[in-house]
Amino acid sequence: MSAPTAPAPAPAHRRTSRVRTPVLYAVASLGLLVMAAPFLWMALSAFKTKKDLTASPPVWIPGQWTLGNFRDLLDQLDMPRYFMNSLIVAVLVTVCNLLFCSMLGYALAKLEFTGRSKVFGLVLAALMVPGNLLILPLYVLMNKLNLIDTYAGLVLPFAAGAFGVFLMRQFMQSIPDELLEAARIDGAGEWYIFWRIVLPLVKPALATLTIFTFLGSWNNFVWPLIATNDPGKYTLPVALATFANDPNRTVGGGNGMLMAGSLLIVLPVLAVFAVLQRHFTQGIATAGLK
Repeated sequence: MSAPTAPAPAPAHRRTSRVRTPVLYAVASLGLLVMAAPFLWMALSAFKTKKDLTASPPVWIPGQWTLGNFRDLLDQLDMPRYFMNSLIVAVLVTVCNLLFCSMLGYALAKLEFTGRSKVFGLVLAALMVPGNLLILPLYVLMNKLNLIDTYAGLVLPFAAGAFGVFLMRQFMQSIPDELLEAARIDGAGEWYIFWRIVLPLVKPALATLTIFTFLGSWNNFVWPLIATNDPGKYTLPVALATFANDPNRTVGGGNGMLMAGSLLIVLPVLAVFAVLQRHFTQGIATAGLK
């Protein structure tokens, strides 16, 4: 009987991979912890008492969990009104972007018309313009149209974004032209093709645009601050910032109410992402195949 042979040593690249993988996971976990730490601090502080908020050294876990910060916030601020203002503006801006950006993206991707390349060039040029440069012209325009302190003044400047048009155009270019031509031969009109054929095929792009647009509109602070003078038209970020600068609030309890308000601002965004994350991740996974 021959002696058993010793197992062959693992290749060098496999040994290196076994060492590198745990290190990468450790680094990624550390980075995730660093990024999530401010959010965790905010969420936990929303349930802290004044004693825990002013403790030195700071404490992470509340010694006594309380909903007092949320009750005080609702007593001192008209949170339902501000929440509804933010919701109305964010939903209208998102719906307008989904409609207009997808329509223009379809026209730039699948329709032949004079000046199409020039229009797309304007879209690319608009992407390069910093948003802060547009604030003054937008304010002058909205003021001349008497749209200051109105929902229209908060929605119309962001009803269609260059990024959304570019995103939808790139996704729609991946749709086979033969599919659309077959529908035209069967007698389908352009609106029917766009609504019944194209839009169902670009759900990942629509989900991505929904998340980015809703997030940007919900967290928008500078424009609502400039375009609203009536406190009744304040959005949540503006109302919370106004409260943060109120000299009459107490430092300890006031900070707890700020954390509670910040948590209320974040929750709708997390809910939107949770609902659309499947389509969003699908769009990220297939982006390299477009």
